Amino acid sequence: MKQAFVLSLALGLSTIVFAQNNKTITVNNPSANARTELISIPFTTFEKHFALKTNVFTIVDKEEKELAYQFEKLGKPTAQNVLIQITIAPKSSVTFGVNGNKPTAFTSKTYARYIPERKDDFAWENDIAAFRAYGKALEGSSEDAQGFDFWAKRTNDLIVDEWYKTGDYHADHGKGLDYYSVGQTLGVGDATPFLDEQVVYHKHYRQYELLDNGPLRSTFKLIYEPENVKGQQLQVEKTISLDAGSQLNKISYSIKNTTSTSTPIVVGIAKRKEEKPQILNDAKNGILAYWEPAEGDKITGTAVILPKVKYVFKDSPKQFLLATTVKNNSPLVYFAGAAFNKAGKITNFDQWQSYIKTFKNNLDQPLTIKYSK
Repeated sequence: MKQAFVLSLALGLSTIVFAQNNKTITVNNPSANARTELISIPFTTFEKHFALKTNVFTIVDKEEKELAYQFEKLGKPTAQNVLIQITIAPKSSVTFGVNGNKPTAFTSKTYARYIPERKDDFAWENDIAAFRAYGKALEGSSEDAQGFDFWAKRTNDLIVDEWYKTGDYHADHGKGLDYYSVGQTLGVGDATPFLDEQVVYHKHYRQYELLDNGPLRSTFKLIYEPENVKGQQLQVEKTISLDAGSQLNKISYSIKNTTSTSTPIVVGIAKRKEEKPQILNDAKNGILAYWEPAEGDKITGTAVILPKVKYVFKDSPKQFLLATTVKNNSPLVYFAGAAFNKAGKITNFDQWQSYIKTFKNNLDQPLTIKYSK
């Protein structure tokens, strides 16, 4: 689906008079990596700093180059944050301000929606990857599967609506295909309870909340009904966001256990039948990356990053698992995703490892924001 978003969405501001000033914001990159990513600034801070009096403005750098941005609402009626897409060289900075020009419309790079026409799927994508979660209608069917699925797209177009409309997405017609197999595994980085040292799959999600839907970040929540699992009363919620240009989702996994203050869980990625799998298992940095065996000319790389989380690696017959514990009211926040070799960006295991290591390094060295006085 292609949809042009005019980035001057209504913010509920009371006036339309633009207040010019010379204020700027400088973003610094402390790392040795060139980066293109989103920064998040609280909207009230942004509004106050630039003395905004209108909902029509453009963000520009010193060379008057326009920066794409999104008002992040997080499911609320008004903007909570301003998300700005920044491209920044290693060990350098970018300074930007605002002017009163009308911002340029551009094609959305992220998208998410509930798919009632296909057994309650929930699908989401950005310009380089697509994923889906399974819903209630799939339970008990011959197609039933458990974890997150990956769609191996090889186009910058948004394809979720197109592929569901045709139903013909198991063959590659030039934009990629769905060939990834989830089955009775956690697929691409899903999580589930791990009780008595056993992986326990609960029912699929029952409700969803779409919190933001592009153009630069889509965020949604999957809500699971309360369920008695091996004598423990559990309720799970997963909040997932995907940024433009990222191979990895940010996932917040929350589990409320009314019979205990904490719950053992596992995060996993599906494993294929092979004698010597190509994996990077770096517990010190919280990284698990897997380069699957080829299916013809097709290869998928999958990965999970658990920053600052103690866990135990478990190599089971069907999946690689990272076992940890989640406390009530303290969600586990981690990153998981995949890459497709035929997309052309990441074509071998060395490149996949490099991408994941760089991603983790960037998490450890976040971009910093300084406001001019």
